[in-house]
Amino acid sequence: MKLIFLYGRPGVGKLTVGEELARLTGFKLFHNHLAVDLALSLFEFGSPAFVELRESVWLAAFQQAGQAGMAGIVFTFAPENTVRQEFISRLIALLESNGATAIFVELTCCDQELERRMASASRAKFGKLTSLKKYRELDAAGVFSSPRLPPPALTVDTSKSSPAETAAAIAAFLNAPPK
Repeated sequence: MKLIFLYGRPGVGKLTVGEELARLTGFKLFHNHLAVDLALSLFEFGSPAFVELRESVWLAAFQQAGQAGMAGIVFTFAPENTVRQEFISRLIALLESNGATAIFVELTCCDQELERRMASASRAKFGKLTSLKKYRELDAAGVFSSPRLPPPALTVDTSKSSPAETAAAIAAFLNAPPK
């Protein structure tokens, strides 16, 4: 199984690109907020119980998908400091123990475009961060600087390409022969 680990700051287009990439590859899409929303229904964001449940859901989903013989999953992820560093090492170990692999793909976006996207209706629909003021406060506080992720296999600037173009570039990269 391949886990396409799409990550980037809030507003870079992870879900939109992920939806398109899932369509192109036939992989299932596992949107980060599915686990976040589940954990939020019971616990306060960032509380120890929230963190444990969210990470347990992520890992259990990947474990079950691998055992079910799924070819691949597109997973969207926004690094932020309530995700424990050990989650990344546990994820990689889990995948490797099941003969699966994670392909880290970083989505970036220029600040001007990212800030323009922050208040979009589609973000509000999924309970995502929509306040530019709050985003700037969190960014200044270093909230988006952890956990540390492995170097990306591919980085795509979504301010320079449409979601469809970005997904096509990722799909082409995934089909590229190993170097």
